[in-house]
Amino acid sequence: MLRTLKDLFDGFTRPVAAPSPAEHQHTLQLATAVLLVEVMNADPASSPEKIAALLAALHTKFKLADDELARLVELAEASAKGLYDYHRFTSLLNEHFTQEQKCLVVEAMWQVAYADGHVDALENHLISKVANLLHLTHGQYIAAKLHAKAAARAPQ
Repeated sequence: MLRTLKDLFDGFTRPVAAPSPAEHQHTLQLATAVLLVEVMNADPASSPEKIAALLAALHTKFKLADDELARLVELAEASAKGLYDYHRFTSLLNEHFTQEQKCLVVEAMWQVAYADGHVDALENHLISKVANLLHLTHGQYIAAKLHAKAAARAPQ
C-alpha cells in the first residue's frame, strides 16, 4: 500500500516529458482532422463528395501519404465519437497556429460543408461555433466562407 502511494506522489512530482516534435505535429493534425470530421458528420447524409473534400483538405494542409491520411481520418473519427466539447481541440490550435492558419482550418471546414452543394444548418452552426473558439473575427469567418463557396462553384 505504501509503495503505491509513494508511486502516486512520485508521479505528481516528476517532471512531465515534453512531447517530441513528431508527437506534437501529430496532435495538431488530429485536432484539425477531428474538426473536419465533425463537419462531415453534422450532415446526416454524408456523401462521397464530403469525404473527398475532407481528404483533400487534410492532404493540402499536412502533405501526408495516403496511408497516413487514412490512419489520421480513422483516428479523427474515433476521437469524434461522443464528442461534446471542441475546446480541447481548438485550444491546441489557438496555442500553436497563427491567425492565418486558423482561418485556413475554418475555410477547410466550409469546403467540407459545401462539397455536396448545400450547407446544412448544423454544419453552419458548428463552423460558427468553432470560428468563435478559434478567436476569428467576423470578417475572417465570412471571408473563409465566401472563399470556400467560390471554390465549390468553380469548375473542377
